[in-house]
Amino acid sequence: MKELKVLPAILAMAMISILPLGWAQWLGRALGRRVYVKGESSQLHNVTRINIGICFPELSEVSRETLIRESLEQTGCSLAEMGLSWFWSPKRVLKKVRRVTGVELIEEELNAGRGILLIAPHLGNWEVMNLYLSQHYPVTAMYKPPKQKLLDNLILKRRARLGSRMAPADAKGVRMVIKALRKGGIVGILPDQEPERSGGVYVPFYGEPALTMKLLPQLAAQTGVRVFCGYGMRLDKGEGFELRFSPADPEVGSKDLLTAARAMNASIERCVDECPAQYQWEYKRFNTREDRSRGPYSRKH
Repeated sequence: MKELKVLPAILAMAMISILPLGWAQWLGRALGRRVYVKGESSQLHNVTRINIGICFPELSEVSRETLIRESLEQTGCSLAEMGLSWFWSPKRVLKKVRRVTGVELIEEELNAGRGILLIAPHLGNWEVMNLYLSQHYPVTAMYKPPKQKLLDNLILKRRARLGSRMAPADAKGVRMVIKALRKGGIVGILPDQEPERSGGVYVPFYGEPALTMKLLPQLAAQTGVRVFCGYGMRLDKGEGFELRFSPADPEVGSKDLLTAARAMNASIERCVDECPAQYQWEYKRFNTREDRSRGPYSRKH
């Protein structure tokens, strides 16, 4: 029964993939504007408003409203682009990569036989970035397998089209990524969502304590590899994407876990500040409080 629930979503993605990129993004922005207009009756709208209020308290009311609307529109674009990212041929997807900056720094490490850890925040289009990297380099990407087997099979098949290996977020996956790093490959991790309490520490994200993944800093400290950030920024008017790569804060590899986790979040913030509307503000990033009190998304707040 659970498998049937995801079938309409998969069919919708397949149908949207028939559209050109610009049309799909227009549809996504229209969906995002509809969510914005719904206001408090939409959970996505409420979570976005709360997160942006927490992370950008200095914004004026007009600027805050603009960012909320643009964020919801960009999230709509991300949803609309999933069908294109997964169902288009890799060649067709990669034609939409218009610019790549900073990749030469990654190549230097790989050419020297050293692996790298890639911080890949939920920013812009990370599916396009995965395809680009796996076309050129050995890539292992960690992911959290969905409960629906049908969706899991689709993710594994579509993301691995150019040789990218998918490592589940469990003990087996950790062994896979350590092996990949020691072989001189790229390991990509999306580290900006809440882990289990046992797998995280509380450090600031935009000044607010957030339960933050321990795994990436631990891998950096254990292996000694360099850490980079990467994301696919969406360009205007359906033009395509710019892939941006840059060194993470060097303290990400600190032996002190709290120092390393703070540096990781600071590195993510630096990327988000470059195109804040394209970040996934619709996620309940501050939901699990250290003192186990109600999170900011409670209706009582």
